[in-house]
Amino acid sequence: MQLIEVDDPADPRLDDFRALTDADVRADRRGIVIAEGVNVVERLARSPYRTRAVFGVRSRIEALTPVLADLDVPVFVADKWLLSDVVGFRVTRGVLASADRPPPPSIAALLGRAERVAVLEGLNDFENLGALFRNAAAFGVDAVLLDARCADPLYRRSVRVSMGHVLRVPFAVLPEPWPGSLDLLRGFRLFALTPRAGAVPLRSVATEGRWAVLLGAEGPGLSDAALDRADVQVRIPMADGVDSLNVATAAAVAFAQLC
Repeated sequence: MQLIEVDDPADPRLDDFRALTDADVRADRRGIVIAEGVNVVERLARSPYRTRAVFGVRSRIEALTPVLADLDVPVFVADKWLLSDVVGFRVTRGVLASADRPPPPSIAALLGRAERVAVLEGLNDFENLGALFRNAAAFGVDAVLLDARCADPLYRRSVRVSMGHVLRVPFAVLPEPWPGSLDLLRGFRLFALTPRAGAVPLRSVATEGRWAVLLGAEGPGLSDAALDRADVQVRIPMADGVDSLNVATAAAVAFAQLC
């Protein structure tokens, strides 16, 4: 750990952390992963992702000293005002870290060692995506596959909401055309989660062998084409007058039942 005091918000060594507003989605800053908060930075430091730098207020840096001590990376310390000036918003969690984005894994290799998989269609809300990854980690889902329309799991808000667990659950983007690429899951029993009345109650399905659960975005849900690819359409029984759950909540219920 190389502890460096900074007092100039224009310091070029802080460029990894500069102007981290939601506009960085449009700017396509995809070569870098940003972790925010003590717990998430700690998980980043312990993950396979290579940490580039850490930037925060002294109290948060001190809390991370045990995990940062063995890292040969610059650790920049500043007051909260300079930190916020650089980042572009008030950093209430007091510390951030940057890491290199690794190359995407081979889908074949990922599926070759997986038994339980989540497959996502059109999930473009960063917070829902982060929460879903946290749930996947909690219930032992081995991998997550996304279609090309899904949001980036390594975007800052997704990483934060996942509490860093997106850094430990392997994921990959399925190739086009969709949903034809679901053919890559041959050997998995594919469950499609849907509120449709004709679907089988989730609690009644058998889960022997390898399985994958297909989840769609809130609002539109799964497309008809994706539903048609499933082996079984399943639903979460709910009280009258409630037709669906938040997608991350529905995923948690499904993972808990199927796992």
